[in-house]
Amino acid sequence: MNKEQMIPHWDLSSVYTGLEADDFRGAVDELRERLTDLRQYLDEQQIARGGRVPADPAALAGVMAGYLERMNDLSALYQTLLYYVYGFVSTDSYNKIAQRIHSELQALGAERETMEVRFRGWMGTVGQQPETLAAVLEREGTPRQHAFYLQETVQQSRYLMSEAEEALAAELALSGALAWQRLQGTICSQLKAPFERDGRVEELPITVIQNLYNDPDGAVRERAYQVELQAWERVREPLAACLNGVKGAVLTIDRRRGRQDALHDALDQARIDRATLETMLEAMQDTFPDFRRYWQAKARRLGKERLPWWDLFAPLGHAERRYTFDQARQFIVETLGGFSERLARFCQSAFERRWIDAEPRNGKRGGAFCMGLPLVEESRILCNFDGSLDQVKTIAHELGHAYHNECRRGKTYLQRQVPMTLAEMASTFNETIILDALLANASDPQEELAVLETFLVDASQIMVDITSRYLFESEVFARRAQAELSADDLCEIMLRCQRATYGDGLDERYLHPYMWAWKPHYYRPSLSFYNFPYAFGMLFSLGLYGLYQQQGRDFLPAYDALLRDSGEATPADLAARFGLSLRERTFWENGLHLIRQRIERYLAL
Repeated sequence: MNKEQMIPHWDLSSVYTGLEADDFRGAVDELRERLTDLRQYLDEQQIARGGRVPADPAALAGVMAGYLERMNDLSALYQTLLYYVYGFVSTDSYNKIAQRIHSELQALGAERETMEVRFRGWMGTVGQQPETLAAVLEREGTPRQHAFYLQETVQQSRYLMSEAEEALAAELALSGALAWQRLQGTICSQLKAPFERDGRVEELPITVIQNLYNDPDGAVRERAYQVELQAWERVREPLAACLNGVKGAVLTIDRRRGRQDALHDALDQARIDRATLETMLEAMQDTFPDFRRYWQAKARRLGKERLPWWDLFAPLGHAERRYTFDQARQFIVETLGGFSERLARFCQSAFERRWIDAEPRNGKRGGAFCMGLPLVEESRILCNFDGSLDQVKTIAHELGHAYHNECRRGKTYLQRQVPMTLAEMASTFNETIILDALLANASDPQEELAVLETFLVDASQIMVDITSRYLFESEVFARRAQAELSADDLCEIMLRCQRATYGDGLDERYLHPYMWAWKPHYYRPSLSFYNFPYAFGMLFSLGLYGLYQQQGRDFLPAYDALLRDSGEATPADLAARFGLSLRERTFWENGLHLIRQRIERYLAL
């Protein structure tokens, strides 16, 4: 394979030189020392629920600053270490050393979490003296710089168990919910199945089989569907146990903390309210008939009465073009450069510095993600590149996450905590730029059809499939509160939710009952309902893109400032900077209008 065709693995050497190297071991030792120092500080200052609160604002500001500075330094170190090790775990689940160290770091993370809980409890006590707190936040210094974090901490302090219960919960999670999460990741990353192609049978990782849904050959797509479902059949029982374990733990903890339900915590993490979510979901559901018309038209183009699941991602038009990784890099950098020179330079640097792990291989997890490494102010991107336009778009998406991290350069760890609703904003914005450029430069109707197909596949997943996932998770939580669910139960719920959302757009004989098995989002105990944020991010970014089309280059400073401040404001406050209101249905319909326009254009071709 020549250099142009090589698909890169990421380079982690700028972070540490190895899992058993002196610099990495020294950093782990430093983490332990910082944990000890912070614990001693909390004890000395009596920082705990009901603990001593200095009446003098200057003294109180000093105590807060001591905590904030220690927690920022500790957390940046912890996240860098954890994600560095995850860089090995996620690309090679057979790496036993990495698996062991990752588990050890998670145990240290549990200690950090218990101390953060102590501070949250103490801030609840501080919040009972609002005038003193207000005086602290008016003073120059570290607390004022973290005013948003401190005020949010006061609000969320009401949803805490006792300090002893929170500490126990954090420790038990290591052998409970987090263990179930790790098991799901290991099973999925190591799952392989025999696949016949061109007269040869080969054992392929499940991620490679899933990529075959983008294959131009319909017979290959159908066989991939059959093989994938058979593979999930083999591991469905342990995966059902994993999902029951995670959801059961979440329900127990939420009930003990006084949460209304699992969605309550997700909404608070998203920094939105139920009214905003319901308005968005209602607007999305109104587009389902439009998407069904799109799927019905796609079925006709493929010569079928109804679209089976394996044809959801089928390429149409001149989509047979495949990209080498170098071609993908060049296209992404040049296209994003038409929007922002700063963004283009950043993306070029990410490619040159080998921040991207793109080759699908055995032991590597599926999907794609971006992780930030705060101590070195860098990101790393995982994807499974197959040369398709969809994967080109995926790389651009993840580079949006990395650029979001770049815009927050210089911020402290606690200032960087972006809600999941805004986490998908820059990534989706990048996708929109890429697809808009492709549509503008389409040379003939077939090329335009291919680009529209790529956009509508993604939009339908975010608007329709995301809704099916939201409905699925809602019912799983409701039923898991009463009893464990079998693999059959989970498949039945998933199929019912798909029928409710996809409707007559698909052939209901051929849906995907195992979407619950491989989506890692369902298995994150700290973040339930990681589905609606994708829709939020897409519609938010489409609204911003409309403003960019109106304002041109004048939009760029406000966009970068929005990304920079996204960890220190609510989505509603950030939208208000642009004169937008999230509670008004008009806001959501503006983004959906572009999607409807593209569906109509697709139908007209």
